[in-house]
Amino acid sequence: MPPWIDTHCHLDAREFAADVDAVRARARARGVGHLVIPAVDVHNFAAVAALARRHGDSYALGIHPLCSAGAGEADLQALEHALDAARGDPALVAVGEIGLDYFVPGLDAAHQEALLRAQLHLARRFDLPVLLHVRRSVDRVLKALRDVPVAGGIAHAFNGSVQQAERFIALGFKLGFGGTLTFERALQVRRAACAVPPEAIVLETDAPDMPPHWLYRTAAERALDGAAQARNEPGELPRIAGVLAGLRGETPEQLAAQTARNARAALPRLEI
Repeated sequence: MPPWIDTHCHLDAREFAADVDAVRARARARGVGHLVIPAVDVHNFAAVAALARRHGDSYALGIHPLCSAGAGEADLQALEHALDAARGDPALVAVGEIGLDYFVPGLDAAHQEALLRAQLHLARRFDLPVLLHVRRSVDRVLKALRDVPVAGGIAHAFNGSVQQAERFIALGFKLGFGGTLTFERALQVRRAACAVPPEAIVLETDAPDMPPHWLYRTAAERALDGAAQARNEPGELPRIAGVLAGLRGETPEQLAAQTARNARAALPRLEI
């Protein structure tokens, strides 16, 4: 079977600090051959690059919308300098994670959009695709992409309608699916994952977040023993993919081969 590609994994997260090498080794043992590790702000640019190089994986550099409150012109300049310095680094495959989040309260929507557009311009300048965070903001993200076209990329953790999926695909984007689709109640995600053409799908875990149903613990369960939410890992990707393959009526082998091709099409600098 072709190796699985996790197109969105925050391997530098503090949840992995104590055993990051073991986490990566477990994923590899389960057939996950490659990870894309996106940054979220200027403070983890070096960390994601170092992890990617250490494990033979890839990384992206960008400013996440949830980090937008403290990000300004100096951060955009730091991103520009980092992208310029990494021009010759084959492990750098995208600008990301960037986008808009209108779910979390207290974030300045106009500031988020200004940061997104500035980063889209940087992606154009450096001829890189983008990894998009799109939460309750599909229409605004699509408008930004129409105004500032880029070399495609991935709409990460896609949770929109089939019609919205088609709009991203028309702009040259792949759609990232992960643990959310393992929940039977995730009807909209499952509809989109089954309706889009096979060449539009890539796989991701968003680890340590977005746990599949077998790792999810309700608030009541967590309160009972005082433990935190179970940590998602990139090694869960094959099992998540098995759920998607079943929903689409495909074999895991077919899905692995197709999504690997799709990941390389979305992120042409992937060296796998």
